[in-house]
Amino acid sequence: MVDLGPLWLSAHLAGVTTLLLLLLGTPLAWWLAQTRSRAKPVVEALTALPLVLPPTVLGFYLLILFSPTSGFGAFWVQVTGETLTFSFTGLVIASMVYSLPFAVQPLQAAFEAVGRAPLEAAAMLRASPLDRFVTVALPMAKRGFLTAGVLSFAHTLGEFGVVLMVGGNIPGQTKVISIAIYEHVETIRYAEAHVLAAILLVFSFVTLLLVYSLNRRFPGGGRR
Repeated sequence: MVDLGPLWLSAHLAGVTTLLLLLLGTPLAWWLAQTRSRAKPVVEALTALPLVLPPTVLGFYLLILFSPTSGFGAFWVQVTGETLTFSFTGLVIASMVYSLPFAVQPLQAAFEAVGRAPLEAAAMLRASPLDRFVTVALPMAKRGFLTAGVLSFAHTLGEFGVVLMVGGNIPGQTKVISIAIYEHVETIRYAEAHVLAAILLVFSFVTLLLVYSLNRRFPGGGRR
């Protein structure tokens, strides 16, 4: 019998991470889509860094940052009484950093596709900046939100190097599905590894199929 605990833990981690990324990534993506600041390329590069940085490198530096001996890690221990290393909270923060571009980039593209004309028209009708964002930009960028949510969830569900470095392999707390597959392979329990790997394979295929279907059905981003 295959233990599905790591699968549910991974789904919980991916769900929490995706929700937080959409909440925090939306204002960042909006700023990137609207700003003409010289700092924009720097922020875009920092946001996209997890795409090219090896997961073990990112996980290593996050492990140092989360350590109780670092300033941030020590502050977290003082405030919460718990460490970020080898904890579910640490996995959430690490996953947010690792999956950040998968949330921000689709949202930025969707906001850019909205264009300035609808926003300027709303401004002429005396809509406030917040009102223009909520009633014009968000509805027109809904496909970007769906794409960002699906990609962020799928990417977090399959991550390995970052969660291994930061969370380790604690059953029920940090042992996610990718680590469980690795453990099954190491102990030559291929049948269990096949089941979990097949679940990830099917889910990944369905995720990509959904994203590509949306892109073909609604070309042009927020203008439709």
